[in-house]
Amino acid sequence: MIATPVFESYWRFAAERQAIYFRRMSNPVGPWTNDPILSTFRFTNAYRASDRVSQYLIREIQYHPDRSPRPSEVFFRTILFKLFNRVETWEELERRCGPMIWDRVDLGVLAITLDRIMDRGGKLYSAAYIMPSPAFGHKRKHANHLALLARMMDDRLPDRICQAPSLRDIYALLASYPGIGPFLAFQYAIDLNYAAFLDHKESEFVVAGPGAADGIAKCFTDTGGRSAEEVINWVCERQEEAFRSAGIEFQTLFGRRLQPIDCQNLFCEISKYARVAHPHVRGLTGRTRIKQLFRQAAEPLPRPMFPPRWGLRTPDSPAPAKASDERVGLFA
Repeated sequence: MIATPVFESYWRFAAERQAIYFRRMSNPVGPWTNDPILSTFRFTNAYRASDRVSQYLIREIQYHPDRSPRPSEVFFRTILFKLFNRVETWEELERRCGPMIWDRVDLGVLAITLDRIMDRGGKLYSAAYIMPSPAFGHKRKHANHLALLARMMDDRLPDRICQAPSLRDIYALLASYPGIGPFLAFQYAIDLNYAAFLDHKESEFVVAGPGAADGIAKCFTDTGGRSAEEVINWVCERQEEAFRSAGIEFQTLFGRRLQPIDCQNLFCEISKYARVAHPHVRGLTGRTRIKQLFRQAAEPLPRPMFPPRWGLRTPDSPAPAKASDERVGLFA
């Protein structure tokens, strides 16, 4: 493995982005960092499960005490939410159509409701993933996605997922459906695995997305023949040694080390970060700008919630971390 200066930035980015997460919980006003790139542009958290959308999924969709814990209902809610991956879309659907319950929902009414949102210029989908439209014969993308969800439920996919022996098997079941490619199937498998009816290790396997592949290309001039997934696992296994060797203090997620899914996401984020921090390092896409700017949320971060089986202790007010002026290795 032959690393570039971007690989050092990978670890510094992970540590500073995680520190920002804790600073925001203890100080909702800010500032939270001295890094001009992190303060200007939008990046995901170091841990996928701590991101805003994942937190909403866990707290409001999967574990809310007023919602049914039945696996079929949790599956339905999770996939419906993740098809759009946008909190505002979910809340608008429930405001107009009532609670999302598979035994009662009329997908035709949901489709019409989404039509009306679009017709008045509203946005349905998050920009986080590319959501191809499965071919179910409908004119509009969201109607095809609802038809896909109906097919899954009719196929008793929730039952089959409950019986699947591994996360990889769940991934294979999801990837067998039209419009769900390898990366999206992996993301959905991780999302479903947050729920109480599944209990697979996130470290079991990983699928690299296009952004991660670009980040890996920027971090290494030679991977020694390793695949993108092998590089992610290699990095994940050596995280404590890497932080220690670089003299970087990394605060884990309440004792939980980075998982392969997190390291995958970090490669995607360093791909974007390097466009400004290391503009001379070219990846696979040739992109040179970061599109999304950081906008401070009006409300403070809610108390974090994670799958109970993780056993994480999440205090109401984590100890604040001081913003550091240390920028060694951030700019080349």
